[in-house]
Amino acid sequence: MVEKITVVGAGNVGATAAQGLARRSLAREVVMIDIMEGIPEGKGLDQWESAPIEGFDTRVRGTNSYDGTAGSQLVVVTAGIARKPGMSREDLLKTNAGIVRDVSEHIRKSSPDAIVIMVSNPLDVMAYVCKDTTGFPRERVIGMAGVLDTARYRSFIALELDVSVEDIQALVLGGHGDTMVPLASYTTVSGIPLSQLLGNDRIEALVDRARKGGAEIVGLLKTGSAYYAPAAAIVQMAEAIVRDKKRILPCSAWLTGEYGLKGLFLGVPCKLGRNGLERVIEVELTDDERAALHRSADAVRETMDLLS
Repeated sequence: MVEKITVVGAGNVGATAAQGLARRSLAREVVMIDIMEGIPEGKGLDQWESAPIEGFDTRVRGTNSYDGTAGSQLVVVTAGIARKPGMSREDLLKTNAGIVRDVSEHIRKSSPDAIVIMVSNPLDVMAYVCKDTTGFPRERVIGMAGVLDTARYRSFIALELDVSVEDIQALVLGGHGDTMVPLASYTTVSGIPLSQLLGNDRIEALVDRARKGGAEIVGLLKTGSAYYAPAAAIVQMAEAIVRDKKRILPCSAWLTGEYGLKGLFLGVPCKLGRNGLERVIEVELTDDERAALHRSADAVRETMDLLS
């Protein structure tokens, strides 16, 4: 347990994540901050009033001032506008980059030793904006992408095979978007390679659905975007860091030569512990997987170039 975790943004993702962090008792205090007056305060109070029923003692509160977030050990950034039907993550770039820069300045001043989990989209580029603005080392700025993408991929496989999600192991690498790279060669069901259970056409269909998982939900909701699964992914990453679990999770990390790539955030297997990003794990890829990963990196770079 740490003293304080701050969640920036009290929308659906942020509020659901804050509740999940409190339920896991990952901090003595969870603070939600949002520019909308009354929203974080009301949601924080509502969540705290659930504590006697849920059985947690983590204090949850909301605020409109960064003064109340000072000294946070972990900051989750969910601030920004959500995707609308027909809107790509890249469409969000201009508005959300300005929001994330402002948020990052406040984090740098109020919680200079914090580890940041970036959630705002387009995620890989927003993680770059945060790292660039705060000046934090790469170990302390991590993007939440692969955990969510992998969960979606695993959930679709479970539906296809009618098996428990607990028995499915998988990795999804690359940028958080349509160029993500689910690694079929590392996908197993209770240790059995997926290729022994499904034909290539069905595997490709599941891979394609995973790539479009976020857009599928946006299309169904009509207004807004996914928040239950993203919030669960945030909590899993936060728990790995706070409890020093040394989990190997696919996250967006700043690369310095791994996989032949550097100077960008991209989804790769990461070891998470008390220090944040403790190691990037390099796994062997097929020629097709490596080519797809580099194409995904090119797409992230193209979006980064738009910032200048």
